[in-house]
Amino acid sequence: MDKQPISKQLADGKRPALDKYFNAVVKTQASDLHIKGDELPRIRSKGELRRTTGNVISESEVEEMVFEILSPEQREFFLEHGALDFAYDLSRTDRFRVNIFRQRSKVSLAARRVTSIIPPFESLHLPDTVQKIAEFHQGLVLVTGVTGSGKSTTIASMLDYINRNRACHIITIEDPIEFVYEDQKALVNQREVGIDVPNFDDALRSLMREDPDVVLIGEMRDFTTLNAGLKAAETGHLVFATMHSTDAYQTIARALDLTPQVERHMVRQALVGNLKAVITQRLLPTIRKEPSRVPAVEIMIVNASIRKLIEEEREVEVTSVIKSSHADGMIDYTECLKRLINQEYIDLKTAYAHAPNPDELKMALKGISTGGGGILG
Repeated sequence: MDKQPISKQLADGKRPALDKYFNAVVKTQASDLHIKGDELPRIRSKGELRRTTGNVISESEVEEMVFEILSPEQREFFLEHGALDFAYDLSRTDRFRVNIFRQRSKVSLAARRVTSIIPPFESLHLPDTVQKIAEFHQGLVLVTGVTGSGKSTTIASMLDYINRNRACHIITIEDPIEFVYEDQKALVNQREVGIDVPNFDDALRSLMREDPDVVLIGEMRDFTTLNAGLKAAETGHLVFATMHSTDAYQTIARALDLTPQVERHMVRQALVGNLKAVITQRLLPTIRKEPSRVPAVEIMIVNASIRKLIEEEREVEVTSVIKSSHADGMIDYTECLKRLINQEYIDLKTAYAHAPNPDELKMALKGISTGGGGILG
């Protein structure tokens, strides 16, 4: 199936009808577009879905607009499978990750805006530790969180920092490519699954023959990608990947859950030797006009104590090490929420709603330690 990124101009010189809605997402700085037949289109702004102004789009109009931008091969694939992922290039700097799918026999569209402008750490309001992690030269770095938590943007910011500051070879394996890098101090090669390589397995098999220094594996979704990432880290590469997990402990547990029982001891030892950091984040609405959302993060830097806990199958205790290691650049969610409140980025209601333990947060705001690391702040 042809998965080439679409940037469509019709035979009569007009732009596709969908461009009107994609442009509205860009203009309003929204993150997502949702279109469903017989409904007003909706955009996600500051984390909330909002109806657009204008007219309801009929079911037939939705199908016509979607099919207008598909190649014959893509249309055939969609009609056979009922869903299709592809990238849509609106301009040099704005790109959309699009999923079309059938629901109740009708066509719907969900599109995530991906800009080619890669923001620096400062504008993302990430802790200074993130830059220090980007300066590692070997090991596995996992950036985790739920869908829409900004994982890809955080990794892009780290890769852009490496690109600007280190003479090395960066290879990304993505489905689809989300940010486009221009070679600076580094040489960057980006491989899109379905366009540049048939599948993840083929891309991973050829990876070590391509002489990379830094590798991005889009998402560790199964044992194959996990194992490939660990092997690349073992052989002296810096490997970045994402995972759907909500804290450092769950990330380690998730990695082991992806592993067949017979391989788990081997993978546990590989994590002990090669896992360098886990950054887990969620985006919270702010009380400021800018930025509209800010990341709350937990950062675990793997030190001797954490390696020992993983080796002894006591990873459930890693949070206590994070709490006691703020001076080493680590941060737990409670401490991060406290800082965001004190810096007047978020209000108490938001902080308590997202706190792993609201009572612990209340105590932290009063300067009372809840164990592990002495007085917070």
